[in-house]
Amino acid sequence: MMNNKLFIGAALLLGLASCKSGGESSSYDKNSLDSAATAAITEESYKAYVAKLSSDEFLGRKPFSKGDTLTVNYIQDQFKALGVEPGNGDSYFQEVPMVEISSKPVDPNLTFKGKNGDLTAKYLDDYVIGTPQMADQIDVENTELVFAGFGIVAPEYKWNDYEGLDVKGKTVVVMVSDPGRYDKNLFKADTMTYYGRWIYKFEEASRQGATGILLIHETEAASYGWNVVRSGWTGPQLSLVPENKGADLSKFQGWVSTETAKKLFQIGGLNPDVMEQAKKPGFKAVPMNVSTSVKLKNSFRESKSNNVIGTIKGTKRPDETIIYTAHWDHLGIGEASNGDSIFNGAIDNATGVAALFELAKAFKAAKVQPERSIVFLAVTAEEQGLLGSQYYAEHPIYPLNKTVANLNMDSFNPVGAMNGFRVTGTGQTELEDYAILSGAKFNRKLVPEGSPTSGGFYRSDHFNFVKVGVPGLYMGSGGDYLESDTTIIKKRQEALAGRYHAVTDELDDNWNFDGILADIRLFFDIGYTLSMDTIFPNFKAKSEFKELGDKRLSK
Repeated sequence: MMNNKLFIGAALLLGLASCKSGGESSSYDKNSLDSAATAAITEESYKAYVAKLSSDEFLGRKPFSKGDTLTVNYIQDQFKALGVEPGNGDSYFQEVPMVEISSKPVDPNLTFKGKNGDLTAKYLDDYVIGTPQMADQIDVENTELVFAGFGIVAPEYKWNDYEGLDVKGKTVVVMVSDPGRYDKNLFKADTMTYYGRWIYKFEEASRQGATGILLIHETEAASYGWNVVRSGWTGPQLSLVPENKGADLSKFQGWVSTETAKKLFQIGGLNPDVMEQAKKPGFKAVPMNVSTSVKLKNSFRESKSNNVIGTIKGTKRPDETIIYTAHWDHLGIGEASNGDSIFNGAIDNATGVAALFELAKAFKAAKVQPERSIVFLAVTAEEQGLLGSQYYAEHPIYPLNKTVANLNMDSFNPVGAMNGFRVTGTGQTELEDYAILSGAKFNRKLVPEGSPTSGGFYRSDHFNFVKVGVPGLYMGSGGDYLESDTTIIKKRQEALAGRYHAVTDELDDNWNFDGILADIRLFFDIGYTLSMDTIFPNFKAKSEFKELGDKRLSK
């Protein structure tokens, strides 16, 4: 995603010697560059792949739709044409069982009753709502609202917004992001932790037994506007099939706009400044003196989508794998804008899937074939919460303790070539050191991160690998544009702005492919270097995932 998953990063070159986890290093020269392989990555074929994947023919690539079938078959056909072997036995598919839940309020006007009056909120304009439960109807009467700050329980940061709070039967109202965004002495300062993610907040509300949860949207803290929330919650929602049909989860989940939240505080007799108080240590959750009743009419169907997986087997250590990922799905068909209702997802993420094909070409063209196996994994349902990669991580085809790394590609920058690159999750993994080494071959340096408060490290498919102890790398262009004509650059930037999760995310004449091709070549060299190595990179010492990495490597 272009805005949601901002490319960020900064690191120091510590040397690849620090990455060793046993074994002798290959004789491969880490400073060499396979020019034949990188030359196989071409604009002509890459552009054709993007054009096809983002065409109206694929209907916005929504899982469980006709576009799903068309897309996965197309990816399979390209793998076959490129000589990439099936990655799951004799199949290119890994079935991902999911449930599609269509949920709408019985009355689009949601009424909140407060001690100082009532408030009527309009569906989609002021709030969005749904349920994770596989139930025909959700009927919640007079649930009391409680403001629970950030909705975080983080013992390691000495923070507990639910301390002493019984939320059974109640609805928690919480803010996005985490306290570090507002006080650099808290959490990881302005680098968002997983506690700041909306997914975590829904998970924690369910663990606490809350009947419902409403997130307060704020554009800067969320790093995207209300239009993104609205489009993402319009239509069916997908999830992996929950245990017990979701009966143990909150009955409803949703968002309210900042303006709506402020009005809720006012009708409950609270000063909206309570949100400022919640950003400080020691804050205690407060009743909002507001209640509401929620009635949702639902329909659901269980079905299967597919991850598409291919492989090029390693010549010496085929049981050890480097996995490239890119999500193939987008938002399908939704609300029309200027007569267009297809969310084509050209940048997000036809660019990443097309890169898988170019990388396959490059590895096939390499003068010396990779010693470790290269896996190309196009995952489903990223837009619905990283579901395809989650399923793979929980049901890996290749053993996790033999998985060297995950290199994830999502939403390349079509403005132009840049002199540097950015890595999401500064200081998280030793893959940064490989990126720096490869970057030097192209005269590109790692540049400081742009917006660590967006929590990009937790927002794309590599994170599901991270959660099971496999280092993941997600990066993109950074620094200064190489093109000297700033007027042209500005024109492209303006023309391409605002396309994230919009029907305007299409391929057109405003695109420049120089930077994308440069990024793909960088991704290739990182993976190729890893494939010729005997080292298993790990997480860095200060990463909260280091223990998971150590545990995986000890197996």
